[in-house]
Amino acid sequence: MPRKIRLIWEFRGPDALETAKHHVIHLKEFATMEKLHFYESDITKLSDYFCAAFIIVDEVNMLRYKNALKPDRGTVVA
Repeated sequence: MPRKIRLIWEFRGPDALETAKHHVIHLKEFATMEKLHFYESDITKLSDYFCAAFIIVDEVNMLRYKNALKPDRGTVVA
């Protein structure tokens, strides 16, 4: 079974939530245009001034996302 990777983009400031929501739209658009599978794409609100957008992908596709979209970090999904 392939490993799943969560790619994460972090946003800070008073507009962090809206920026993260908008970024999720672009993540989904990229996946559609490139015909890449993903499991989930959403936001995580960590505080009023710190939010993250993420997409969960198979490890085999991770480099295509990483090279094109430059995430801040990634983690293995358990």
